Amino acid sequence: MIWWLTIETGSATILAVASFITILIMTIAMPISGVFTDKYNRKTLILIVDSSQAIITLIGIILFQFNLMAVLTVLIFMSVRSLFQAFHQPIVGAILPTMVPLDKLVRINSIGFLFLGVIQIFAQLVASILWLLFPAHIILWIDIITFVIALIPLILVRIPSVNRKFSRTSREKKKNSFFKDFVVGIKTLKIIPGLLIIVLMSMVITFFMAPLKVLMSLYVYGYHGGQVGDYALVLTFFQGGIILGAVIASVKKKWDHKSRSIFIHMALGMVGLVIFAIAPKGFYIVISAGAILTGLTLPITGSLTATYYQTTVPLDKMGRVSSISSTISASILPIGTILSGPLAEILGIPVLFLICSVLSLIAIVSVWSFTNIRKVDFDNSAKNKELISEKINNEEN
Repeated sequence: MIWWLTIETGSATILAVASFITILIMTIAMPISGVFTDKYNRKTLILIVDSSQAIITLIGIILFQFNLMAVLTVLIFMSVRSLFQAFHQPIVGAILPTMVPLDKLVRINSIGFLFLGVIQIFAQLVASILWLLFPAHIILWIDIITFVIALIPLILVRIPSVNRKFSRTSREKKKNSFFKDFVVGIKTLKIIPGLLIIVLMSMVITFFMAPLKVLMSLYVYGYHGGQVGDYALVLTFFQGGIILGAVIASVKKKWDHKSRSIFIHMALGMVGLVIFAIAPKGFYIVISAGAILTGLTLPITGSLTATYYQTTVPLDKMGRVSSISSTISASILPIGTILSGPLAEILGIPVLFLICSVLSLIAIVSVWSFTNIRKVDFDNSAKNKELISEKINNEEN
């Protein structure tokens, strides 16, 4: 849909508005989805959410088929899909630690990044070919087909339930249960050492990364004069970096000094974006080199961070904590997104990318140097889980 908007409008502002709306909806919906994730059967929830998203995609196919899709219609279509994604992500994140031994979580998280990278590489190549050969309504059928394929194992696999049984003796308790569950999620986030700092750091980086997310297609198409194949090439190298990083993370058996590793790879990712920003016009190899470096760091930081969540947060609170963390991280993203278009038109896309990359590096170094994140024991988080759980239960009661 982003590429469709890029071709149809060529407007940085329209791309910014599209991203702003979808991100805003996800930011608002995620805290709600986290409470639902911890309260109800996760398998049933994911079946409902994914089925609903497939139905919306089918409606989009019909609209494209009869030429009823306009810019406004596409924005609505993307917004509804983002609502379902806001429910999908916390559910999947909460399911994983219930099915995987704690000492295997880093490897499984990195393997997840590996499979995602492989799929995305083929997806970008296939999408660029399909875009040249077929109209949008034909291409969207792939989403329906992949949903049906994923539905079969989802039905067959048994997903452990960790939902608590709520005994409500009054209407008042039922009325207040959602708010209380939400507050418990916030308290859990604050109690776990270092977790809030990581979330706030993620929020800052997310803000400065917003222009890249919004304007990458226009950067390739408008500034560098590229076509859909060039755009797919850059994305393919980016996904290739993710695959390489995922392989490194999955092969390495033990990560010492996890907090240091997270921040080092955060900084390396920003260096990749600097390379991405300063690439001369038409030098897609330089752009791709920056994309590879940035992509390589994502599975490592993502796997180590996700594992810390999964080994410290109680399983019956995982949905709330992960959704609240994602909400905080993304809360400033709508502002960064809506500013991306006007700032790109004033400064130029490359200059905007460079400024954001440098400011991100400054933020990473400052947080590492001037907070206590260096003293947090990331390496023995699983051993400290019982103590953390006891503190959380005391707060809850």
